[in-house]
Amino acid sequence: MANEIVSGRVEGMLTKDAVIEALRGVKDPELDRSLVELGMIKDVQIEAGRVEVTVALTVSGCPLKSKIQSDVEAAVGQLDGVEAVTVNMTAMSQEERQALFGQKEEDVIPVLTGDKPPKVMAVASGKGGVGKSTVTANLAIALARQGAKVGLIDADIYGFSIPRMMGISGRPRLIDEKIMPFMAHGVRVMSMGAFVDEDTPLIWRGPMLRGILQQFLRDVIWGELDYLLLDLPPGTGDVALDVAQLIPGASLLLVTTPQKVAAGVASRAAHMAEKTEQKIIGVIENMSWLECTSCQERINVFGEGGGQELADKLGVPLLAQVPLCPPVNATADTGVPAVAQGDNAVATAFLDLAQVLHLTIGAR
Repeated sequence: MANEIVSGRVEGMLTKDAVIEALRGVKDPELDRSLVELGMIKDVQIEAGRVEVTVALTVSGCPLKSKIQSDVEAAVGQLDGVEAVTVNMTAMSQEERQALFGQKEEDVIPVLTGDKPPKVMAVASGKGGVGKSTVTANLAIALARQGAKVGLIDADIYGFSIPRMMGISGRPRLIDEKIMPFMAHGVRVMSMGAFVDEDTPLIWRGPMLRGILQQFLRDVIWGELDYLLLDLPPGTGDVALDVAQLIPGASLLLVTTPQKVAAGVASRAAHMAEKTEQKIIGVIENMSWLECTSCQERINVFGEGGGQELADKLGVPLLAQVPLCPPVNATADTGVPAVAQGDNAVATAFLDLAQVLHLTIGAR
């Protein structure tokens, strides 16, 4: 064939089809989808060796348009016969954006629909202080390190801590009343902390909490995901019930500490999951031990056996035992969770956990 495409290059005559094919590998940095698939390539003109590409941005003020431009130039410039590439930037119409991002009907949750919806895992605990948010943040990053596309919803509306842990700040960008999630450590993140200051108290009743959770699910442009993690508030209150109703296919990961009393309280969350017909994947025991820096022996600061006891009681596996590591935990408070810090015992535990979940639950 005169213009057969070989490894992204065209043998023979330069064609519009060859340019489009080369652009399939260029992704919108925020949506993580091909510009061609998103309908952002509006026109391709070829004259001799000069190629002119018109790209319609999702919004005219897109802060990443320079990256999109350079990526388009690089992709087209690799083709045989190309001497120069010009990229013209326009913006999608309101109708085009609406068609791309979906409608706003309350009963439609785009991220959960489609042929291949993400696996939804809600991280729960019976009480506060067991490190549930720490587990959620690190597990999300670990899954992303496995090559998965991961979203994280901070569903602890009152006591949000994910923004500090993930190192995000400021307000999210809006596109026609849709919300762009933050990107941190390879994970797409949304939290109530993106809309209010960290020390602002939220005095809301149940219906308002449900409305926020619905908005995070419906109005955030998540793009294509393999996993969606929810950091639930402790206990068995309104948000936990809302998750069961809005996402009936969600699975639960229960977090506890080695203390028997903590494991006992965590079982309440498990019983609620059973009543709402949610599947419990397993138990994660956090703060399992502290390694002595002098003798390297394990010190059971908070006792031992609670996680295994809870897992046995529920008939589910104990998926991970995560150690305490004060230097790692201190850095995590500055927006760099353990998994993002590199080689340490806490990161190893979460990377192993992510591999187990990835193999057993499976990305799409």
